[in-house]
Amino acid sequence: MNAPDVLIIGSGAAGLTAALVLAERCKVLVVAKGRLDGGSTAWAQGGIAAVLDEGDTFEDHIRDTMIAGCGLNRRESVEYVVEHAPQAIASLARIGVPFNEEAGSLHLTREGGHSHRRIVHVDDATGAAVQQALIKAATAHPNITLKPDMVAIDLVTDRHRTAPAGDRRVWGVYALNAATGKVECLTARATILATGGAGRTYLFSTAPRGATGDGIAMAWRAGCRVSNMEFMQFHPTCLYHRDVKNFLITEAVRGEGGHLKIPPGYPGEGERFMPRFDPREELAPRDVVARAIDHEIKRLGLDYVHLDISHKDPDFVRGHFPNIHERLLGLGIDMTREPIPVVPAQHYTCGGVLVDLAGRTDLAGLYAVGECSESGLHGANRLASNSLLECFVFGDAAARDILARWDDFAPPPDVRAWDDSRVADSDEEVVIKQNWTELRRFMWNYVGIVRTNKRLERAAHRIKLLKNEVNEYYGNVRVTADLIELRNLLQAADLIVKSARARRESRGLHYNQDYPEAQPAARETILVPN
Repeated sequence: MNAPDVLIIGSGAAGLTAALVLAERCKVLVVAKGRLDGGSTAWAQGGIAAVLDEGDTFEDHIRDTMIAGCGLNRRESVEYVVEHAPQAIASLARIGVPFNEEAGSLHLTREGGHSHRRIVHVDDATGAAVQQALIKAATAHPNITLKPDMVAIDLVTDRHRTAPAGDRRVWGVYALNAATGKVECLTARATILATGGAGRTYLFSTAPRGATGDGIAMAWRAGCRVSNMEFMQFHPTCLYHRDVKNFLITEAVRGEGGHLKIPPGYPGEGERFMPRFDPREELAPRDVVARAIDHEIKRLGLDYVHLDISHKDPDFVRGHFPNIHERLLGLGIDMTREPIPVVPAQHYTCGGVLVDLAGRTDLAGLYAVGECSESGLHGANRLASNSLLECFVFGDAAARDILARWDDFAPPPDVRAWDDSRVADSDEEVVIKQNWTELRRFMWNYVGIVRTNKRLERAAHRIKLLKNEVNEYYGNVRVTADLIELRNLLQAADLIVKSARARRESRGLHYNQDYPEAQPAARETILVPN
């Protein structure tokens, strides 16, 4: 195919929002690592935060966001996103997202950390409804081409030109076509990373299988700065079940009155423990609730705690959480009659590729939007339901910046094809499985909800050994999807640990027992490639 004007890597909320704006004037190619709906967007349950209630204000939403972010947010970014939220909701409604209504207005629910009801939602499966509407709109647009099963390997930069120019510019990506097994060179005038987070660096995560930090790792290798990677958000309430490892129980269950309790058979059984940790109780921000659950699990030797909303009217529970109710019933749990066993799990990557208010990175021609970016919105802890919102606002901002500066984007030059003439097929796939398992386990144990200097040192040592082993392996065998992901996971893990070791305080999602207090001034952790 002819080179598109703009290449977008990722088919979730951020990528498709950008594509729909760009397509009014450009030819756009959107590539997805697997299925078009295989990213994190479709998994989002809760909703989208926006000031739409009569008693709510932009300033209230800004303040709630910055309180949750422990002062590390960049205020100009928070203001920009919050003030563009109502416009984003209106745009989604226009393409057919069927938001819940009540008495002729959008139904707004409340979640932890919010001072008002401001969460627009589609039952308890907002992300799936948004993803479906975006794919439908993008598929119908003649200027958008959607290409699934393309596993991005590395960004195409000036060093890959047939006549290198020495500029710090990105021209596209090398990607493995999973259907053919061949590596393709995809070039464009501008490239947008919308690849999601790095949740699969951890043993327990609510993120989908493909959340392997691809965009962050590729941007770092190409020369972009990365910021605040130590702030990995752990969602307080992931279902604890033998057969289901990553089913999220939405924040809205607590927002609508769910209580966290000690399970039967332990001291204080049936007790609501959150009042001992925070005056906001179950509506405290996620970092507070996750640490409280972690504390109780370790203190009492629990496998899980209970999330109980069975004191509410059964029709109310079924009406607000139909998908969760049905899924749990299939697992033998009736949330209208009994509590839900839950544990914390990694949920969101608050750090990422450092960007400005237009989603621009350090490299000309390269933008990053959504969870792979660090825009300044989330700070040290993401406020509930600000994640999808960031995707829509920054996807739109990046697209409009590209259109406004179109004359700056020259046609792509001649680029070298991928060379695999000196490598062989792997006969030791066990190396990938072993290293993947080892990485996720020690990241969970050493770089999890509660950290220490010693644990971080141990993690850094193991990452160094694994990186050396995988880099040697990568240089001698033909790439596979699993090998590409493992390479990116190790790079993301390395950035997380480097950032965590650099922060000598506890703030938001980063809690280090050796530095339990916060420093007076909030400072970002910015890593610069060599």
